[in-house]
Amino acid sequence: MTFTARLAAQLLVLALVAIAPLAHADELQDINALVKQGQHAKALERVNQYLAQKPGDPNARFAKGLILAEQNKTKEAIEVFSSLSKDYPELPEPYNNLAVLYASQGQYEKAREQLEKSIRTHPSYATAYENLGDVYTKLASQAYDKALQFDSSNSAAKNKLSLIRDLISNGRPPVAAGATTSVAAAEPAQPPAKTTPPKPAEAAPAETKPAVVAKAAPKAPEEKRPRAKDGGEDAVLQTVLAWAGAWSQKKVEAYLAFYAKDFKTPKGEGRSEWEAARRERIVNAKQIEVEVESPKVVLKDENNATVSFRQHYRSDSFKINSRKTLVMMRNEGRWVIQEERSGT
Repeated sequence: MTFTARLAAQLLVLALVAIAPLAHADELQDINALVKQGQHAKALERVNQYLAQKPGDPNARFAKGLILAEQNKTKEAIEVFSSLSKDYPELPEPYNNLAVLYASQGQYEKAREQLEKSIRTHPSYATAYENLGDVYTKLASQAYDKALQFDSSNSAAKNKLSLIRDLISNGRPPVAAGATTSVAAAEPAQPPAKTTPPKPAEAAPAETKPAVVAKAAPKAPEEKRPRAKDGGEDAVLQTVLAWAGAWSQKKVEAYLAFYAKDFKTPKGEGRSEWEAARRERIVNAKQIEVEVESPKVVLKDENNATVSFRQHYRSDSFKINSRKTLVMMRNEGRWVIQEERSGT
C-alpha cells in the first residue's frame, strides 16, 4: 500500500464518523472499499455521481479530495479541500489535508498557514501540532542552510543544521519517489476546555525541495467518536467551540456563518438588523475573549440539540459571566444555531 493509500483509508474513516449523516454512510463506505481495492477511477466516478445529487455534501466532497490525492492530482485535490474549508471553516481536517498537500510540493509556508488554521478551529488537535512541528523543523533546516550559503564558516549554524538533519533522518523516514506523505500514529484530538487559540510562531521562508512532510489526521478512538445513533454530541460540541473561537478572533463572517438562516433573533428584530449590530460590536472591540465552561449537550434527535454552558466573555470595555443555551439544528451535514438563550 502506498503512502497516499494509507492516507485515504485513514481519513475517510474519520470523515464518515465526524461529518457524515447516517443515511449516507453505506454509499461512502462502498466508495471507501473501492479506494482500499485500488479502484480509484471507479471510486471517483461513484463520488461524482453522488455529488451530482447532493453537491453540498461535505463528506462526499472530503472523499473526493482524498481520491484525487491518491491519484496524485494534487492541484485538483487542493481545490476540493480549499472549497470545503471555506464552506465548513469549523472543520480542522480539510486544513490539515491542505497542509499535507502543500508540504508534498515543498510549499512549507502555505502548509504552516493551513495547520495554524486547523489548530485555531480545534486548539487540542494533537496531530496538527505535530505536523506543524515537522513543518517548522524543515523551515529551520532551510534557514540554517541559507545562512551557510552566505557565511560558510558559521560553526553555530553548521552544528544546528547537523542536529536538525539528524532529527529528520532518525525521527521520520524520507519521502519515497512519487509519494505525497507518510503516516504515523499520533494522539487523538480531544475537545478543548477553552477556545483561545495558540499564537502562531514566526518561520523562515521555504526555498528548497521537501525532505519530510506532515502526517495525516488520526482516527479518534472508538469510545471518543461521535456515534450516528446519538446524533454526534462531539460534533455539536466542536461546532460550539469553533463558534466561540471565531468570535474570539473577531472573524465576523465565520462567526455569523454559525447561525441558521431562520435564526430567532433575541429581540425579534430582523436578521439584517441583528447582523449589523453584531458586526459593529465585534469590529469596534479591540480584543475579545470567549470561553466555554462545562458544556452539556442534549440531543433531541439526530438533527436537533441544545448546548448549555457558562460563557465567560471579556473585551477591552466589557466583561460578563453568564449561563447560555444554544438551540442547535443540523442542516446539510453541519450544525448551526437556531436560537440563543442567556441568563445569570
